[in-house]
Amino acid sequence: MYIAIAGNIGSGKSTLTRMLAEYYGWEARFEEVDDNPYIDDFYNDIPRWAFNMEVYFLKERFKDILAISKSKNTIVQDRSIYEGVYVFTAGNKDMGNMSERDFNTYMCLFEQMIGQVKYPDLMIYLRSSVSHLVHNIQKRGRDYEQRMQLDYLEGLNERYEDFITNKYKGKVMIVDVDDVDFQNNPEDFGAIVKRIDEHLFGLFKTDK
Repeated sequence: MYIAIAGNIGSGKSTLTRMLAEYYGWEARFEEVDDNPYIDDFYNDIPRWAFNMEVYFLKERFKDILAISKSKNTIVQDRSIYEGVYVFTAGNKDMGNMSERDFNTYMCLFEQMIGQVKYPDLMIYLRSSVSHLVHNIQKRGRDYEQRMQLDYLEGLNERYEDFITNKYKGKVMIVDVDDVDFQNNPEDFGAIVKRIDEHLFGLFKTDK
């Protein structure tokens, strides 16, 4: 099986990915943010580096999804290729950080790639308010993230909602994370696990 964890920057994706991998004995896969050679340049000059950074992420995510499709293990992944395209890359294009020409080239590449793989068996979307995201971003203290503007996070949140509601066609489970502490509260984590079990192993409607 293949489970993807989706959500805005600071929503808790990496933490939940680690916890689910440990609980179920799944194999965890994480997005290599800190090793991205374009990340610092991007936050210093977004219009100049947006296309470079998004192509790098697309390359890395496609490499991961090909490996996942060949794996015999159950994989839980921190961020999928789908939200990378429909939330972050589309967002950069809509904000004027990527030209129409570059975006069309990127989307042609993505569409050729995605025809070779299948949707995750379950996507878990961590829905969060901007204030909650900011608190988590400040707490973890990555230098390049401290420069992000509130309107950037707000725009990403809006695109996530559109992505989950209108664009993504796979099975989704939505977790509102503002009022839960799954990292430190076993009851909150247990409630998430129960819902995952129902989605994957029982009869349960999607949250869409």
